[in-house]
Amino acid sequence: MALDQRLQEIIESQKDVVKKVAALITESIEELKRKAMEEKRSLEELVEEIMELVVEKIEKEKKERTMAMPLLGDLFPEMEVQTTHGPMKLPDDLEGKWTVLFSHPADFTPVCTTEFVSFQRHKKEFDELNTRLIGLSIDQVFSHIKWVEWIKEKLDVEIEFPIIAATDTLAAQIGMIHPKKGTNTVRAVFIIDPSGVVRTILYYPQEIGRNIPEIIRAVKALQKSDAEGVATPANWPENELIGDKVIIPPATDCETAAKRPKEYSCYDWWFCYKESK
Repeated sequence: MALDQRLQEIIESQKDVVKKVAALITESIEELKRKAMEEKRSLEELVEEIMELVVEKIEKEKKERTMAMPLLGDLFPEMEVQTTHGPMKLPDDLEGKWTVLFSHPADFTPVCTTEFVSFQRHKKEFDELNTRLIGLSIDQVFSHIKWVEWIKEKLDVEIEFPIIAATDTLAAQIGMIHPKKGTNTVRAVFIIDPSGVVRTILYYPQEIGRNIPEIIRAVKALQKSDAEGVATPANWPENELIGDKVIIPPATDCETAAKRPKEYSCYDWWFCYKESK
């Protein structure tokens, strides 16, 4: 196997890379000597160049993996986290319920405080939707605990859902740290279904607090879509065209398209709707 190919395999393995590369260089010393002579360079220069390229590639791949966030339809990444309610293992501990996991830039900040109060005051609605709430920021768990105590003491609101104390690496892994935003997490929202699949992702800048009723609406719409195999229109259930009715998925063949206007209310065969169950 060629030296370059063996180097690539070692880099991709991501385990004891430097040690393995050093061993490979030792094993391939004669090949490296010939290459150095052909290129009219010293052996030391060639080895140093190899090590620099290996380190550079490892760092690049590590950064790409770290910054990769889950996409719609992906399983939420596995991670063990510390929360104000004790340790959690994600997504295993989310199984069986819908989850709204939301990040905030920092504890003891005004916009975040208003959001937490609003999430808590809407918690009964989330409970009725079989949906749990989980907060997250890079603050330590001690800060979370003290902030929750402050909200209870000063605002008379008891935060009943857990808050994750995330590391920079964990927050970056799920896309909550963005370039040019420093180390603070953005206002991100992940809506995760009972199977641990990411179904909705929302991002807000630090200057804008979230609209909690819209997040509730999104959970309701996802559940409606799953239960009835339909889509929901803009501003559902108060759409300007069809009110609280739901949209039938467009036909995918001529025969079905011809039947649609006979079976449903339609603006055309590709835009049909019905009463929701």
